[in-house]
Amino acid sequence: MNKSNSKALVYSLLLLVGLWCLPFSACKTTPKPDAKKFRAGEGGVYYGGIFNMNETEYFRTLYPLNVGEVVGHRITNQIYEGLVRLDQGDLTIQPSIAESWEIADDASKYTFKIRKGIKFHDDPCFEGGKGRELTAKDVKYCFDLLCSYDPNNKGYNFVKGRILGAEAQYAATQKGEQPEGGVEGVKVLDDNTLEVTLSQPFGSFLHILAMPFGFIFPKEAVDKYGIDMRAHTVGTGPFFLKRVSENEAVILLRNQNYWDKDQHGNTLPYLDGIRFSFIGDQMSEFLEFTKGKLDMTYRLPLEIADEIVDRSGNLKGEYKKYVYQEKPSMTTQYYGFLNSGDLFNNKKLRQAFSYAIDRQKIVDYTVKGAGVPAYHGIVPPAFANYDAKSIKGYDFNPEKARTLLKEAGHENGKGLEGLNLQINSGGKRNEQVAEAIQKMLEENLNVKVNITKMPFAQHLENVEAAKVDFWRAGWIADYPDPENFLTLLWSNHIPKDPKQNSYLNTSRYVGKEFNQYFEEALRTADEAKRNALYLKAEQAAVDDAPLLFLFYTKDQRLLQPNVRQYPQNAMEYRNLRDTYFEGEPAS
Repeated sequence: MNKSNSKALVYSLLLLVGLWCLPFSACKTTPKPDAKKFRAGEGGVYYGGIFNMNETEYFRTLYPLNVGEVVGHRITNQIYEGLVRLDQGDLTIQPSIAESWEIADDASKYTFKIRKGIKFHDDPCFEGGKGRELTAKDVKYCFDLLCSYDPNNKGYNFVKGRILGAEAQYAATQKGEQPEGGVEGVKVLDDNTLEVTLSQPFGSFLHILAMPFGFIFPKEAVDKYGIDMRAHTVGTGPFFLKRVSENEAVILLRNQNYWDKDQHGNTLPYLDGIRFSFIGDQMSEFLEFTKGKLDMTYRLPLEIADEIVDRSGNLKGEYKKYVYQEKPSMTTQYYGFLNSGDLFNNKKLRQAFSYAIDRQKIVDYTVKGAGVPAYHGIVPPAFANYDAKSIKGYDFNPEKARTLLKEAGHENGKGLEGLNLQINSGGKRNEQVAEAIQKMLEENLNVKVNITKMPFAQHLENVEAAKVDFWRAGWIADYPDPENFLTLLWSNHIPKDPKQNSYLNTSRYVGKEFNQYFEEALRTADEAKRNALYLKAEQAAVDDAPLLFLFYTKDQRLLQPNVRQYPQNAMEYRNLRDTYFEGEPAS
């Protein structure tokens, strides 16, 4: 080992020792960004450093098939990989575990070539604790699980009616049977070749595979850890899970055996690790960022947003030293109505609430310009080939709202006493929006609403189990296609047993006309024709007011000035395999 390599190794070990100062806010020696020293790679990049980021909610689970919220997605996205991934910048599909693929002319069969030499993270579930090589059999195993019954499987709805034989696999496993050969449409041709056959063409199938539900993990981990895979991960990604400190921090470290390299031959990733903290207050997160203890802060504190940046996107005063990123996002903020409940099964009541909300006022004064009023439908106006603005939604019309309320049988708020709005905590913004809605409903409809706040996991469980009539929600695109939003209204996702959880269509909305257009669109290969059908489906649903659409989000981020290759995208999709810190090389 030469002298320069010895110094680099010592430096790496010192960095890793520093990880155990948890929670990070208690560390008294956290260096400022401009004081960090890094190891130079080829092409002007640098190795080293721990990327510190915060989430205002704690993750629910890191088990890929059970990930249903954004925090779990952002963590698992660093640990696991699927056959394909999204590009961090433009969200295009990129090769990952699959180095290439062929699509049949009718778009119903995909043949994937599995990359050789990819190894799972070292873990005690393997003989000798060393991660073995991934093969097509591992992909088959995970896809069989994805198509099987399991109360923890949230991904089945994304492949139901798409992968050939998914329904048969699900029905059999629900009875406790294990069909020989697994799901019919997934076949291993050899160790490095996998064939997937669809029931019908589906234009966004590769996008489905880029979701956490398409992540690949070994059978050995499932056999050894079972439900403990919530916080014990075994993937192939650029980082591996080192430590989970419940409600405080999650530590990921660099996968020294990661398979990919950059264009200059540098082995990825560049970072030594990632530290996730879970500070629930947005202002507290921002203060940690200004102290140099976070490398990014997502969303600006509403209390001081106007002091940080103007509405044109220019940083002010002392904040000019940071990097500001802003982008209209594929995100819709809305409130859910339980359409199958005794209260909000009344369409005119849902419409009355929808007309009673001044969305422009919420955008201007509550979220301080970090959004666009949702005057249309559930699909945000962020898709190039989908005319979301053509959907006629709900403007602010309190007179019409009061008329509809009377027609619904609740004139002047009669029969709505004690109505509860359930929200999840989330950096104060959720509370502030809820308070604005509360005030508008009382002023415009004389409907007094109580607000109940609870942790996200409990909130989501209540919503999925239909235990609440009126709740706060938001949807960030899992993949860049309007179908990903419209599927939230498809009644095919509602379980036949009303006592079972509904994971996508949590409002349990049933729209006959919507279903007709939406299902026809799913069978249509041509994008222009498919989107035209999606628009008809969306308008039919919006007319029924199944949800209370509020605003489409503008994402705002601040980065420390030495962060490189961390582009923003419309999904707030995060993958830090290519991110690095620029700084003075370690001598």
